[in-house]
Amino acid sequence: MELDYDDAYANAAYIPNADQYIERWTAEAEAFRKDLIKQDRCTLAVPYGPSARQVYDEFRPIGVAKGTFVFVHGGYWLRFDRSHWSHFAQGALDAGWRVVMPSYDLCPTVSIAQITQQIAAAVEQSAQRYDGDIVLSGHSAGGHLVARLCCEGVLTTKTFARIRHVCPISPVSDLRPLRHTAMNEKFKLTEADAIDESPALIPYSGKKVTCFVGADERPAFLDQARWLSEAWGCQLSVLEGKHHFDVIDPLADPNSAMMQTMLGTAEKS
Repeated sequence: MELDYDDAYANAAYIPNADQYIERWTAEAEAFRKDLIKQDRCTLAVPYGPSARQVYDEFRPIGVAKGTFVFVHGGYWLRFDRSHWSHFAQGALDAGWRVVMPSYDLCPTVSIAQITQQIAAAVEQSAQRYDGDIVLSGHSAGGHLVARLCCEGVLTTKTFARIRHVCPISPVSDLRPLRHTAMNEKFKLTEADAIDESPALIPYSGKKVTCFVGADERPAFLDQARWLSEAWGCQLSVLEGKHHFDVIDPLADPNSAMMQTMLGTAEKS
């Protein structure tokens, strides 16, 4: 039987009460920002490029930051912005890290390749502003984007050298299957485009990479995470009982195994 690619890459349809996640995230993110504004621990909508969506929010820990944790949101490069995810900065903040969360232009206004360059620009600017190590993480499409930044030649040599760990969560690592979905009407991916933007098809850069995916995710996303792990020989962490939406919940807890792995504290405990 021929694979139904639209069904294979549909997440919300297979998650009970999926809309409630978006509603809850939006409310919790807003409350989180309001609290940090009162504490003078955030700067919102820092521009890093010419368009209205090329901005990031910066959240500051108490005391001197240990480094910068960059989180890139998902949404199939088609929807959402940084404002839905602010509260997921809590884990890194409590662990003493500054958190940067960028928005970016969406398809079809721009291509996926252009979004990659926008996120690179956001990371470059934050690297210029803030000293120390950099940890990159992102979810779904955001997982793809941080994996792309891990490939040589996307970031400047100076910034690339400061990347300590790259942690894609439920990433799309091979874009070729998406050419067979209805979404490609907006992506406009050719075969060559898909190959050029697929981290799993690009030689491993040597950076430390840990890929996360939920055990209860759609088979296509389990495959995508495995493909990246196999292509790069990097660690793959499969989170039991987690699906495509709640797989990011551990980001809010500095003591979660995910956050300890991302920030290196698990190795020192």
